[in-house]
Amino acid sequence: MSAKVETFVQIKDPRWETALSEVESLCQKAADAAWRAMLGHEDEFEATIVLADDDFVAQLNHDYRHQDKPTNVLSFPTDEASRVLPEGVVETPSLGDIVIAFETTLGEAPDDFSNHLSHLVVHGCLHLLGLNHDADDEAVKMESLEIQILAELGIADPYLEITNDESAK
Repeated sequence: MSAKVETFVQIKDPRWETALSEVESLCQKAADAAWRAMLGHEDEFEATIVLADDDFVAQLNHDYRHQDKPTNVLSFPTDEASRVLPEGVVETPSLGDIVIAFETTLGEAPDDFSNHLSHLVVHGCLHLLGLNHDADDEAVKMESLEIQILAELGIADPYLEITNDESAK
C-alpha cells in the first residue's frame, strides 16, 4: 500500500472555479498521481493547495523569497522535524502548502489551462517532497519525474512544448 495523503484545496479566487468547473478534483487528481509516484510507504500525511491570485502570491514571494513579483507556484514544505508529533497525538502531519497564482498560470497557458495547472500541482508536490531544480542534475531529475507523472494523467511532456515554442521563435 502506498502512503495516504489527504489533499485539501482552498480556493481564494473564484475565477479558478469559473475557468475550470472541476478545479478542485483536477488538483486532487494531479496531487494523487504525484503522491503515488513518490511515496511507497504506509505513512499518512496531508497537504494543502491554495488557488489564489497574483497579488496574494506576489506578497508571499516578497515575504519569503524577497522577490517583488508574482510567480506561478510557490511551495512551502513542512520541515521533517515538524512532521514528528509527540506520541499519542493523532493529528496527521502536513507535508506543506502549495500556492498557485491565477493570472500568471492562465497567462502561461491560456489554451491548455487545466493541463498547465496539473503540471504546477505536480511540480509543487515534488517540492514538498524535497525535490528541487537549483542545480542542473536536480532539474533533470525533477523534470523527468514530472513528465512521468503527467504521462500517467494523459498529459503531454510540457518541456517538449517549451522547447518547440522556443525553436519556433
